[in-house]
Amino acid sequence: MSGYFLYHSIGTFPGKAEKMGDALARFSAVWSAEDDGQWSAALGQRQAFIDAWRGVIDVPAGSLTTAENVTTALYSLIGALPEDRLRGKRLLVAADCFPSLHFLLAGIADRFGFTLDTVPLRPGEAWVRDEDFMAHWQEDVGLALLTFVSSTTSHRIDAQRLAAHGKAMGSLVGVDITQGVGVVPFSLGTIDADFVVSTSLKWLCGASGAGILYVRPELLAACRPELRGWFSQENPFSWDLDKFQFAADARRFDHGTPAILASVASLPGIEWVMERGIAAIRANNLEASSRIIGRAQENGWAIASPLNPDERGGSVMLTLPEAADPAGVVAALRDQKIYCDARGRTMRLSPGVVTSGDAVDELFNALERIVPPENTRSA
Repeated sequence: MSGYFLYHSIGTFPGKAEKMGDALARFSAVWSAEDDGQWSAALGQRQAFIDAWRGVIDVPAGSLTTAENVTTALYSLIGALPEDRLRGKRLLVAADCFPSLHFLLAGIADRFGFTLDTVPLRPGEAWVRDEDFMAHWQEDVGLALLTFVSSTTSHRIDAQRLAAHGKAMGSLVGVDITQGVGVVPFSLGTIDADFVVSTSLKWLCGASGAGILYVRPELLAACRPELRGWFSQENPFSWDLDKFQFAADARRFDHGTPAILASVASLPGIEWVMERGIAAIRANNLEASSRIIGRAQENGWAIASPLNPDERGGSVMLTLPEAADPAGVVAALRDQKIYCDARGRTMRLSPGVVTSGDAVDELFNALERIVPPENTRSA
């Protein structure tokens, strides 16, 4: 039995250690060879990672590049926009966005001349409703950053509907797909977004440091990244200090010497996900999630995620009772080889392909011993 419920943190798949180890060993052999083939091979593997990501979200060649994480990707994008895109306008974000991105936006609002407008939660609710986000979204919004799936509730937005509204308002539309990509379908063939930020760490079963930035080709042509370097050029090996020229495609968002190892380590996971198929992964996830919800309801546990699977990502969140010690509950489960985490009183459960069906029952059997059902019933 595998009691692994941490796909919202680090995703995994059968044979991950071996496949990742083989990929890194092959890279090590090339990188350590006493010849001149290292960089051509390394950049080729980075390109394979980029091409695999293009297939995940259905985008054209030259529109996607690597980033260390979603925060640096977003900063690079904002620093590249023409000044009139944001100055004097609102930048719209939901209160249940990933906090790191809000920290960034709050810190750079004055510098770039925009007003950060955070759409609040309704009293007593755990996620921002799509209709509330749209109600805040008028023509003075220069850019709206959408959170595809919330990391604290697993609420999933109707990205197609929201992006269409944004286009009607004349806004730029960005989407952070970190918590949903790889477990629920997301295609830029149907969602009219201007840019996307994400990481490979979670449902795509990759490594940390393997983020991405996609920019719509029409917008990309107008971008002049302030974070730039020798790899931002059409020809990185042009060292004429007076003739810097941005690459024509997403490579203009590169800067210094690119990191390679994260791409190498993450490619096996992306390939595994695409070979298995997101539809199959989602079906497996929904079956386990349904069992989690059913057991939680039987025991009176408060569920902090949407019950409708069309409005939910791959996780199910439970609200621990006030009398429970979240860290103690997580530690007690860990002692029984059941792995999850908590953000405050919110317990996050994310079953994936390695999470056995029996693990759900073992999880709730353990919870009933740690926090008896009669103490967990919601009012």
